Amino acid sequence: MIPISKIYGYCRISTSKQSIERQKRNIKQAYPDAIIVSEEYTGTTTDRPEWNKLYKRLRDGDTIVFDSVSRMSRNATEGFTAYEELYNRGISLVFLKEPHINTDTFKKALSDADLKRTGTTVDYILEGVSKYLMSLAKEQIKIAFAQSEKEICDLHRRTSEGIETARLHGKQIGQRKGAKLTTKKSIAAKEIIKKYNKSFCGMLSNEDTWKLAGISKMSFYKYQKELLAELAEGESK
Repeated sequence: MIPISKIYGYCRISTSKQSIERQKRNIKQAYPDAIIVSEEYTGTTTDRPEWNKLYKRLRDGDTIVFDSVSRMSRNATEGFTAYEELYNRGISLVFLKEPHINTDTFKKALSDADLKRTGTTVDYILEGVSKYLMSLAKEQIKIAFAQSEKEICDLHRRTSEGIETARLHGKQIGQRKGAKLTTKKSIAAKEIIKKYNKSFCGMLSNEDTWKLAGISKMSFYKYQKELLAELAEGESK
């Protein structure tokens, strides 16, 4: 018995201030029969349990629909790697806001690039053209992921700058549920986290960040959570 192909709609938000309903609505409007898979996490970890479950149960012929490429991955390198892996497994990927990188479009580009050989020396030229067209199609996908990553980083940077400006003008940022203990060490550690940690578009993992900052694992997650809360509040204004 041939298994029936399924259509999944993957939705993701990274802060409690965001709403996932818009993504669900957009996907359902385009694909009414889509099975919605929601991922709501705070951003204090890169783990995505629902995505991991979906990734394992996908079968050849299935489709995943995303509202935008940024919902698939916030990291360009990991995003393209997952795209290529899923494509090779026979999974169709649909990006409502970036249809030019849908796997069907990619497949057509590769098909067009597979030029018929002539059995003459011209085939060397045709092979070179084919490789060029394939590389061009892949580059378009990489650019889309990179642009998405840049937009997220720019948003975080603008939000951080806005928070700092508000602080300089004496505005209280965040809720006061009892005064937070602020020390020179905590201030220095937070600056390192904002600059180097992957949650804030840096290059270091969580472990590498707390080692660089010279703080404990517990302190790191506490500071990271506070910084992400400030970003979320700034983005919601």
